[in-house]
Amino acid sequence: MAQTETTEAAEQQTAEQQNDKQTVQSAELSEAESRPQTAAQSGIELLLDITLPITVTLGNTEMPIQQVLQLSPGSVVRLDKPIDAPAELYIKNSKFATGSIVVVNGKFGIKIKELFAVDSEGLAANNKQ
Repeated sequence: MAQTETTEAAEQQTAEQQNDKQTVQSAELSEAESRPQTAAQSGIELLLDITLPITVTLGNTEMPIQQVLQLSPGSVVRLDKPIDAPAELYIKNSKFATGSIVVVNGKFGIKIKELFAVDSEGLAANNKQ
């Protein structure tokens, strides 16, 4: 019987030591704001405010590094396209439109002539480079 009392006392002491090591703190959490969301907002409308960089290409050329190093203000670089060829509009490396260069209020702009279909992966289906 003495051994049983000793075992129970040891178990009680171990339980008390474990309880001393565990401290519990309560936290008050505020309720999250809920905004009403329509089915359309959870879909494509969430993407409509994202801005994308658009690159306009008038033409291309290749030059040896020596010629590039000799460029200075007033130098003319000949491009591979004729003057009446349309400029190309790209999102990343995907061509999505062509157009003509225009001037609007003293700034350059593009008048869209042709838009290309874009597949589900966001790549131009008619990517003619």
